[in-house]
Amino acid sequence: MNKTASCELLLFVSGEAGLTLAELSALTEMSKQACHQQIDYLKEKYHSDEESALTIIETAGKYRMATKEEFAEILKNYAKTPLNQSLSKSALEVLSIIAYKQPLTRLEIDQLRGVNSSGVLSTLRAFDLVEKVGQVEAPGRPSLYATTEFFLDYIGINHLDELPEIDESRFIAEEQTLFNESEENENQ
Repeated sequence: MNKTASCELLLFVSGEAGLTLAELSALTEMSKQACHQQIDYLKEKYHSDEESALTIIETAGKYRMATKEEFAEILKNYAKTPLNQSLSKSALEVLSIIAYKQPLTRLEIDQLRGVNSSGVLSTLRAFDLVEKVGQVEAPGRPSLYATTEFFLDYIGINHLDELPEIDESRFIAEEQTLFNESEENENQ
C-alpha cells in the first residue's frame, strides 16, 4: 500500500480532530520519522499544486488537512448558507410531523407540539425542506405545509412511503407517562 496515500487518507478522515505523529505512526505501521517525511511531502505537494485547495497544518501537536488561506472568503460564504447549518431539535420535530402527516396547517402542528411553530416553519422554508402547498377553505385561509423534493434528497429517500413506520400507540403511551410524571411532580 502507498505510504503517502495512507497518510493522506488518515488525515482526511480524521477531519478537525487531526492526528498526532504517534497516532499516524501506529495506524500506518511506519516510524514517526517516516510519517513526518510523508507529511512534509504532502505539504509540499499541496503547496506547489495551484489547482489544489488543500494543505496540511499542524496545531496543538496534531496534523490536519485544511484549505489554503486564499480560499477563506469562499468558505465564509459557504458557511453563511442555510443548508450548511444543522437543524435544531425543534426543527427536526416539526419536519417529522409534516413528513408523516402532510399536508397540514401551522395550527395543526402547534396543537401536536403544544407550542407555536411559526419560527421553526420559517427556518424549514428557508432551508427549502417544507413549502406551502395550498390553503384551507376556512376563515383566515390558513396555509397548508408539506415537504419538498429537496427534503427527500436531504434525508436520502425517493418517496415518502420510504419513511420508517412509526407506532403511534407507543408514542401515545409515552406521552401519557410523561403527562402523569409531570402531574406527580406538580403535586409534590
